[in-house]
Amino acid sequence: MAADPVAFARDLLRCRSVTPQEGGALNFLEKTLKAAGFAVHRMTFNQAGAEPVENLYARIGAASPHLMFAGHTDVVPPGEESAWRHPPFAGEVTDDTLYGRGAVDMKGGIACALAAVLDHLAANKKPKGSISFLITGDEEGIAVNGTPKLLKWAAERGEKFDHCILGEPSNQETLGDTIKIGRRGSLNGTLVVSGRQGHVAYPQRAENPIRGLVALVSALNAKPLDQGSAHFPPSHLEFTSVDVGNKTVNLIPGEARARFNIRFNDHHTLDSLKALIDKRAAEAAAGKIRFSFAWEPSNAAVFVTKPGPFTDLVAAAVAEVTGRKPELSTTGGTSDARFINDYCSVVEFGLVGQTMHQVDERVPLADLTALTAIYRKIIDKYFD
Repeated sequence: MAADPVAFARDLLRCRSVTPQEGGALNFLEKTLKAAGFAVHRMTFNQAGAEPVENLYARIGAASPHLMFAGHTDVVPPGEESAWRHPPFAGEVTDDTLYGRGAVDMKGGIACALAAVLDHLAANKKPKGSISFLITGDEEGIAVNGTPKLLKWAAERGEKFDHCILGEPSNQETLGDTIKIGRRGSLNGTLVVSGRQGHVAYPQRAENPIRGLVALVSALNAKPLDQGSAHFPPSHLEFTSVDVGNKTVNLIPGEARARFNIRFNDHHTLDSLKALIDKRAAEAAAGKIRFSFAWEPSNAAVFVTKPGPFTDLVAAAVAEVTGRKPELSTTGGTSDARFINDYCSVVEFGLVGQTMHQVDERVPLADLTALTAIYRKIIDKYFD
């Protein structure tokens, strides 16, 4: 009898695993995977300034090739629960649709991977290689006590991965329209312009930093950072706030700040991008504006999995089930794929993401069935 992805998804949705709480989701996976013959490891990682997070790693088989399914069981808070038509942690089905926080992001994807793997094992007894699950509880958080540490732990004990499917909700409109093969990098910073405080009636005795800030903001937005690359659109810088901190109308402030975010492509690294922004600001300042940048720590570097046999295999499985040729895309925000990329080739393919993080997050039951079939084809082709 085939494994039921809907039942798995309902069981996971009923776990209140809001970051960083485990909520029973990893307990469910551990029990199910152990029953299927997996060696299962549970570990909690800690770091100063961050909540401890529980994680899970499970593997069956000891040979190559090694296919990993990765994901996260933590979810964002549901908000005002009375606004939901169905309780966010009830896993209710209405009109052939499953409702609940995490239905598409991404407990539904984990349920489909679990069902597909169990079906493959039922038909083949064991894989012609190895299959693993790498599941974190920290993807929706600050991502320091989850996947990065879990991958490091696995590498230190000799685990080697060949390829990974990350079940994030990659599709835009319809199941089968998009495979994510990379993600842009993300860098946050603050532009700080220093002046000299003074009375507004005597501007000659002061130096207004707001004028310098406006000039530098304009200069940094004046021309593009690049023209894009083979797999990415042009990088872009967006200012998100301006703060002077001045509540007095007759006081010229001594400092002005502007926060910004840069989403960047593979023309840049984090260090080269910082150098470029600093150079452009210095050119605009021309020695007349005193400025500095305060950069926030970033673990969101750009990456891309270049098209090849693995992406072809995944795309073929998608096409066979859905009849659609998926686009290979690098759009969207960040994901844990940025960490996995340092250990093996990774692509993201999961459910349709239109309702993720929304009230009444939901997934059609037909999509759960179809995604399970796609994952099963990927597994069968991979070990053929």
